[in-house]
Amino acid sequence: MNEFKEIPLWLIVILVPILLFQGTWMFLDAGKRGKWRWFWGLWGLIQIPIPILSYLFFVRLPDERRKKAYERKDE
Repeated sequence: MNEFKEIPLWLIVILVPILLFQGTWMFLDAGKRGKWRWFWGLWGLIQIPIPILSYLFFVRLPDERRKKAYERKDE
């Protein structure tokens, strides 16, 4: 329990909203893309910055590449 007393209050006040925003955004965005929204949302709530970087690398980047390739086919 002493470990929590060592964490400054200002750091907790900053991290909680960041984690909530990150988890919520990942949950909503993954839901739009059909990519395990609960996994990404929960993981985004417990850590920073590894989940967001992983999400961008493994979900967003491949989706953007696929969209660009699809747009080129239509031309």
